[in-house]
Amino acid sequence: MSFASQLEVLSELEPIVESLIAAHEQKRTLWYSSDVLPHSKSEDLSELHALRQRAKSIPDNARVSLALNLMTEEGLPHFHRLIAQAFGTESFWAKWNFLWTAEEDRHGNVIRDYCRDANLLDFNALERAQFDYLRKGFTPSWTGNPYKTFVYTSAQERATQISHEATAKLIGDREPTITNILKRIATEEARHFAFYMTVFKEILKRDANAALEAASEVLPSIDMPGVSITNFVEYAEVISRSGGYSINDYKIIVEQLISHWKVEALTGLNEIGRKAQEKIMAIPSRLEKVIQYFEHRTKTKSFRFDVIFNRELAL
Repeated sequence: MSFASQLEVLSELEPIVESLIAAHEQKRTLWYSSDVLPHSKSEDLSELHALRQRAKSIPDNARVSLALNLMTEEGLPHFHRLIAQAFGTESFWAKWNFLWTAEEDRHGNVIRDYCRDANLLDFNALERAQFDYLRKGFTPSWTGNPYKTFVYTSAQERATQISHEATAKLIGDREPTITNILKRIATEEARHFAFYMTVFKEILKRDANAALEAASEVLPSIDMPGVSITNFVEYAEVISRSGGYSINDYKIIVEQLISHWKVEALTGLNEIGRKAQEKIMAIPSRLEKVIQYFEHRTKTKSFRFDVIFNRELAL
């Protein structure tokens, strides 16, 4: 299906999306970094000192996870651009892109503010890595394709939610300030996930064949936000070994999307749609084989990251 035809479907969806945006804004309460962190209302620095003392107990694998979460959240310019390329800046859909960007911007801000206040990371190393990440750019295969963009964002928002929740669990009661911050962020990622997933379900009702084809090309293996960060693979491996986001989580995400979109039950498809449907339904079993392969090969491994002052981390 042509780009122009996809935009026609999206134009038809505008009244539905208008109501989704209204419902989204009604359900959420905005909060800001200054609401949840000690700040300069007075010269009393006791809260900041207490936070830094608690933060000393955060283990290095959780610090690595926080660093990656921070850098990926601050990759927001990449994703604002990609959504704008898919939907334009003059269309109705720009309203959602601007709203989503404003909400997401707070996530990187609050994690950065926390990590600086807590003296948790080597900020010179972090800032250099972040600069390199943004300079490298991010141009995935789905760039400019509206249907593929919705498939990707559905999966990515759920993955980001899981990542923040897992980091919060890893830190636990050691430092409740950042644990609660990560839970707040995860809740907002869940709302964004629901929005994108619902929109794609509406697309399937109107253009099932092209929508399934798009999903079949994106879902087998998505490039996570931050994939172009230096040492991204090592960051991801530490997080996976620590019980955070992993291939198993991605398998669960795909299964959830298949179920919500009722992919298996779709009928009346043409040959392209049927082949895409079969490909999508086979993804979970393929991912399961990958999971089993890695489970049998995993051995203790050592890591070093500049952002945690180059300390050795063995998992």
